[in-house]
Amino acid sequence: MKIGYPCKNIQLATTHSKTFRLASYTEERLSEAVLWNLEGLGNILEFNAEAGFLVFRLSSDIVPFASHDVCTMDWRERFQSEFSRIAERICHYEMRVSTHPGQFILLNSPREDVVAASFRELDYHADVLDLVGADSTGRIQIHLGGTYGDKPAAIDRFAETFPLLPDKVRNRLVVENDERQYSLADCLVLYEKIGIPILFDAFHHLLFNNGESYAEALRLVSRTWDPVKDGVPLVDYSNQAEGKQKGAHTDHIDLADFRQFLTETREFDFDIMLEIKDKETSATDAVRVAKEIRDDIETQTPSLRVNSTASWKLSANNI
Repeated sequence: MKIGYPCKNIQLATTHSKTFRLASYTEERLSEAVLWNLEGLGNILEFNAEAGFLVFRLSSDIVPFASHDVCTMDWRERFQSEFSRIAERICHYEMRVSTHPGQFILLNSPREDVVAASFRELDYHADVLDLVGADSTGRIQIHLGGTYGDKPAAIDRFAETFPLLPDKVRNRLVVENDERQYSLADCLVLYEKIGIPILFDAFHHLLFNNGESYAEALRLVSRTWDPVKDGVPLVDYSNQAEGKQKGAHTDHIDLADFRQFLTETREFDFDIMLEIKDKETSATDAVRVAKEIRDDIETQTPSLRVNSTASWKLSANNI
């Protein structure tokens, strides 16, 4: 199991992504932003490697406006050497990286212009993952989209659009369950149509489900991932922020809840992305709790460990 967090590091102030307004776009501004963002990403990866955080979600803003018509620079060629240095770090530390484009990615939209814009943005994300040397386990995570008043028809539109994507996108795409429209069961309907892996969001599942326990959900999700091609499943984890609207992510991880989640799902192998606001701080506590559970399992008698340690035989590079 590898544990990590998304996009930026709170302690390293210089790692926050730099962008700018579309109206002020120039190639000079773009170059300045990309160089800053890649330097910051390199610093985050070094920090994470030292801390033992081996899952990281790349920011969508590494190359601002890359999928917009205004961007005519061949940024892939221009920044190839900088991307290569990032790739060396990811390979050396055996990190798993992913991306998560925004909610405007709607492959099941009835509007052709929205789908076309989604294609361009997904193409950008696939190129970034290729440039940083991500292997086939590096995934582009999206939501299924809108329901547009007819969920079965919307699922069918996604299934019809999926084969039209470039191979480099289709081979990295995963779909996640959300907290309002598409449950795990809905995502499984899509999986049966096109075989797309499902990224399980535990927090969303808690808010919107069909009665599946965490263990049952992981059993269903695991069969959508090919262990050779896709790697182990990716799981998003968060908690409800106290006193805020339903679905608001907490500032710090609820360790009692996290411990219970890992205990309930310990027979399954997966990597965890912590969608917690204080990011590396919660990741530190999460790694500690995971180690404690691993140690508890390892101290059990052999007869009790037979069916419970498969996903907790962790290398020195992981937990």
